[in-house]
Amino acid sequence: MALCGGVGALALPSELIVHIFSFLSDRDKLRASAVCSRWRECLFYPALWTELKLRVGGGTNGGGSGSEETPRLEFLMRKFGSFVRELQLEFAPVDGYLSPLQAMEGRMEPVESDPQFSDRWKDAMITYLDQVLCVLRSLRNNRYLQRLSLYGDTCILQDEGLFDSAYLHQVDQGSKKIKEIQMLFEEILSNSRQLKWLSSAFMLGVVTPCSLASLSNPSATSLGHLSLLDNQLPSLLVPVELERLVHLRSLALDFCDFSSTMCCLLAGQDRAPLHRLSLLLNGAALEAKPLNGTAGEDDWKALVRRSSNLRVYLMALDVCSQDLLRVLKPSMPLERIHLDSYSVPVTDGAVELISQQYHKTLSNFVLMRDDAGFPDLSVNRNEDPLVLLAWRCVHLAVLIIHGYTVWSHNLVAISRLRGSNLKVLAVSEESIDFDPDQSVFIEGDPVHNLVKEVSLGLGRVWHPSLDTSVVLSEPTQHFHREMQSFSEGI
Repeated sequence: MALCGGVGALALPSELIVHIFSFLSDRDKLRASAVCSRWRECLFYPALWTELKLRVGGGTNGGGSGSEETPRLEFLMRKFGSFVRELQLEFAPVDGYLSPLQAMEGRMEPVESDPQFSDRWKDAMITYLDQVLCVLRSLRNNRYLQRLSLYGDTCILQDEGLFDSAYLHQVDQGSKKIKEIQMLFEEILSNSRQLKWLSSAFMLGVVTPCSLASLSNPSATSLGHLSLLDNQLPSLLVPVELERLVHLRSLALDFCDFSSTMCCLLAGQDRAPLHRLSLLLNGAALEAKPLNGTAGEDDWKALVRRSSNLRVYLMALDVCSQDLLRVLKPSMPLERIHLDSYSVPVTDGAVELISQQYHKTLSNFVLMRDDAGFPDLSVNRNEDPLVLLAWRCVHLAVLIIHGYTVWSHNLVAISRLRGSNLKVLAVSEESIDFDPDQSVFIEGDPVHNLVKEVSLGLGRVWHPSLDTSVVLSEPTQHFHREMQSFSEGI
């Protein structure tokens, strides 16, 4: 930046310096601020920092640990917390911990076997609570806040599995920090005046069933998106608070919290139509949060009559087919579905039902399983259910498969049926199998021939692969990312 090298840079008016900053990336802004004290003062002009996206945490093995990032987080929040309009904050997993999915993939031993596990995770929890307090204290008097999005990694920050109540009591004596966190969150909601997006996903101890009662009337009117995901009891959203949010356009909840009462309320004529609904169904939580009382077929019909443009995104995590069939109501306008499991495989009947009921609306189908076996959904069937899905669902644009056997000839059929309209076809290499009878009639390497045929069918170069650009290894993190893009796509 040549301007910064001369004496003229020192004499520029503040308005022009701010204008120059507006064209620079955040990193370049910081570099340019080294010119002199006046440039550093202009760096923190409110108009330059309307949006902050932060990811904190992520290390226990040296370099970039969560506690080391706390001073930087404090600096940023002290400078911008009182006026930033959009804040997206994500607490990353701490290095050294493996999710259940990673542990089953055999990448390394889970850290529970480490004798220093307890001390490391106690430090991680203390750091998390301190960082949340730092953020919320800085936001408490912000009346300009329009978007607040908080995400915590479930493997670390949930008070289940790794941390029981006794362990949490050791970390936060008398729950003093958690009580302050909840009080600050309610204070932020009370002081807000133009909140349009509010999202809290898997944040330990932040939201309670009473939190939304603190939301100011102006923000209750302006709020267009609400996401409350916690897997906790009781539900974080009660109907009486939902009733205030008359202009809500998108909503994300645990499936078991989406009650018949809530569905009927959203179908009311005195509120804006709902456009996006994201639901997370966790099979492990069904014992504590049963499906009884969730929206039924008549409830869905009433909601769709009121909200004709409504589309639903559903992730079912380790849900048995019996429960899945109860959930998949014919009138649900399902656009995206993600079936993910560690142990319970999806059945061919469930895939068949999805392709029959949602052939007019389904665009994204993700089928994931992490286990040693690769079930074949086409066993004892004349037609593979995945091929039938591609044939029936005329709007199918994303198909992702891992952990189930996909025969090479069926993969070719899928590519030909949907062609270039299938924007994403991601199949892990280990999921693909080849029919030995067909190999007799095909010359050359079967993998090379498969790549060639599928590429021709799609009209673009294709290779078997599965990476984090299409699906994240941690299901709830993937749900959070997809939910955001799904809700923003109204």
